[in-house]
Amino acid sequence: MRAAFASALTRLAEEDERVVLLTGDLGFMVWEPFAERFPDRFLNVGVAEQNMIGLATGLAEAGLRPYCYSIATFASLRPYEFVRNGPILHQLPVRIVGVGAGLDYGHNGVTHYALEDVAVMRAQPDISIVAPADPDQAVAALREVHELPGPTYLRIGKEPGVVPGLEGRFRLGGIETIGDGGDAVVVALGTMARDAIRAAELLRESGVDTTVAIVSSVRPSPAEELSDVLQRADLAVTVEAHYVDGGIGSLVAEVIAEHGVDCRLVRCGIREMPRGLTGSPDYLKGRLGLDAESIADAALRALERA
Repeated sequence: MRAAFASALTRLAEEDERVVLLTGDLGFMVWEPFAERFPDRFLNVGVAEQNMIGLATGLAEAGLRPYCYSIATFASLRPYEFVRNGPILHQLPVRIVGVGAGLDYGHNGVTHYALEDVAVMRAQPDISIVAPADPDQAVAALREVHELPGPTYLRIGKEPGVVPGLEGRFRLGGIETIGDGGDAVVVALGTMARDAIRAAELLRESGVDTTVAIVSSVRPSPAEELSDVLQRADLAVTVEAHYVDGGIGSLVAEVIAEHGVDCRLVRCGIREMPRGLTGSPDYLKGRLGLDAESIADAALRALERA
């Protein structure tokens, strides 16, 4: 996904001279085409994410469209106060691009796992939050958020695979659904969409008609569309490579409560810090109950209890 995003941003920079790219000493083998094409619009600020956001705030105030690129934990947590007091407070079009959604940097350990980035950004009411599910959707999302007047957090994955049936569809404030089963709805955050679709296939094999709802626009909130989908199902299962608190599980719980939806909820996410646990993203998802089989089992257990 990051390669597709980088290519799309380079093309966008050719069309819009306001585009400036800042990186926190990251993106080697990804951003060279941009840097070579636009050397005056590429800034490697070094391992200084707070300074990166400060610079981007000034550039946005001057009328430019800065994109700040770093590993998701470093892009969201290290400069958090600067994000709040800069582009959010002043409603400036700074785009914060966090690469390595969830467990993508699996071999680097928990310091590189982006497990609370959505939660901390959701705590700020005036920043858009977008978590594309695959490369095609990332390109579509980039085009849609580019002209937004305020700040945006883009949660980008590393994996190149395309989500079957999604076909790059993206709408701010909306969800994308695959299937139309009424027994259960599996609600996936961004890059967990493929695991959610596989879990839905396993559930159908067990006789459970299932819909997959892909949430890539966290803010603007897709609350109304989520409510419509949830009202047609007996069970909702949220799936996220993120802590269960503050992410998509919390969003769905809020929708159920605030819209009076008669639907049970099971949250599949991470509940404790995975200290000392490293490995490939697929290995980690299996260990943490986020692979397709674990998701389907969680849904079946909830339906049996009901």
